[in-house]
Amino acid sequence: MLSGKPLHPDPSVQPVPQESAAAAGPSALPSGLRFGPVTAAPAATATATPTLVTRAPAAAPSLPSSPTPTATAPTVTAPAAARRPAQPAPQARRAAPVDHVDHAVAAQLKRQVADRLSRELERDPSMDQATQMQRGRALINEAVAVWATAAAVDSGLPVPPETARRMSGAVYDLLFRAGRLQQYLDDDRVENILVNGYDRVYIDYGDSQRVKVPPVAESEEDLRELLRDLARRSGSGERTLSTANPFLALRLEDGSRMQVISEVTPRTYVTIRRHRVRDMDLNGMVGLGSIDTTLAAFLAALIRAKKNVMVVGTQGVGKTSLLRAMAREIPPEERIGTLETEFELFLHEDDGQERQIVPMEAREGNGERVNGRAAGEITVGDLIYPALRMSLRRMVVGEVRGAEVVPMLRVMTNGEGGSLCTLHAREPHMTFDRIAELFLEYGHGMTENLAYRQCANGLDFVVFVKMIDETGIGGRRHRFVSHVLEVTGMGENGRPSTNTVFGPRPETGEERAVPLMHPSCLGDLMRVGFPAVLLDNPAGTWTRPLDLMVRMP
Repeated sequence: MLSGKPLHPDPSVQPVPQESAAAAGPSALPSGLRFGPVTAAPAATATATPTLVTRAPAAAPSLPSSPTPTATAPTVTAPAAARRPAQPAPQARRAAPVDHVDHAVAAQLKRQVADRLSRELERDPSMDQATQMQRGRALINEAVAVWATAAAVDSGLPVPPETARRMSGAVYDLLFRAGRLQQYLDDDRVENILVNGYDRVYIDYGDSQRVKVPPVAESEEDLRELLRDLARRSGSGERTLSTANPFLALRLEDGSRMQVISEVTPRTYVTIRRHRVRDMDLNGMVGLGSIDTTLAAFLAALIRAKKNVMVVGTQGVGKTSLLRAMAREIPPEERIGTLETEFELFLHEDDGQERQIVPMEAREGNGERVNGRAAGEITVGDLIYPALRMSLRRMVVGEVRGAEVVPMLRVMTNGEGGSLCTLHAREPHMTFDRIAELFLEYGHGMTENLAYRQCANGLDFVVFVKMIDETGIGGRRHRFVSHVLEVTGMGENGRPSTNTVFGPRPETGEERAVPLMHPSCLGDLMRVGFPAVLLDNPAGTWTRPLDLMVRMP
């Protein structure tokens, strides 16, 4: 099978000419290759346009007249058209992609082309990737031409050029890209791809509901073959999927993160998480509605003032996207290191600024275990100590999920500041307890009190990202920063003391982070250009509270 990284779509694959169809016979078809149905794509049919459900603008919220709270049921309302630009209401289901390719034939053609190309590589091991791709294109065109000719003779009808083009594209995707998964990786609307076996596939489209789509393989074995091909082409070390190695974690060509579990489950399960806001900066986060311009200016000032910041939240709320946007505020002349399980920040990619970045990626082991660890494994924690010898001004850790929290906080405590990382926690106040749990897992005399002290000494700010999901009642997913906590040292109870600088205002119905108080380090922020007057507006720069369908009074 081929090696090398997956490549970009091939627009040069040409439709197969049909003039010679009548002159050839079925014998031209490769051995064992069956005919697929020759069909033209049906004409598009008109679909009904979704109707936007609207309501009159709500009255301005007011403070409760009584200081005594009373328990009341939440109210459920339709989204207000006046509160955001008119757009189609979220649909419960999207139409599945139309597919007119016989994928069993495509799989056989792919194996045939792969065998021929492998033999050519044996004769010429020095063939570079670009040459391999050129030969692959030519071999795909030849194989599809043979199939189209034989199919035309068998059916008595020429294969439509569009059908041949689709077949060439399907073979190309199987050989050099992600097969039938590629159409979803190319779709900017797709956020998550969930595969529960080859024929149970679901797509999360951004802020709308989950949709079931057609199978991505002909069988479980075909699905595993595709995943093994992706592992061989990943370029991330020796990774495989087998009985001995039932888990596979990969970074795909577009930066998406793929996790596979097989053998220990009744079917093959795959989760692909895509980065829809890969090139986003803080202004872009403002455009998405995650933060307002006041908070964007505040976060940028934290970076310039070299404050240590931890971005916290649950899975899929946008922690990495916010961390990436904040890290883009680091001056390009500063030498920094990025430490990640799989590259997701993409700060080292050329953006025209010639940044001083040392990107480091962890590596999985090969399955054999030596002294309790997989042979060849390199963790994020292992990367931290060599990184300290690289003359780095800051460290950015994509995700702290284990024992690496200990050296990370040591870097924050001993370094000159400005380091960033993310952490999983359900609520802002759970952050320090979560860190304490990871400290205790580290062992070697670690205690809860030591974890709290390291947090108090190393962390400057905690930024909490939240998601409110109303897709189940016809709404959308809202992702936003809800809290910014300043860590001010050890408190009287032995835990880190904090100030809630930004937070929600329940009395006005605002769930997003708005200014609540001035931080104790305001002088440091003003010295790097932050205008303190921005913190005096209790609503920030939001023009109205977050538009929710369910609101607690």
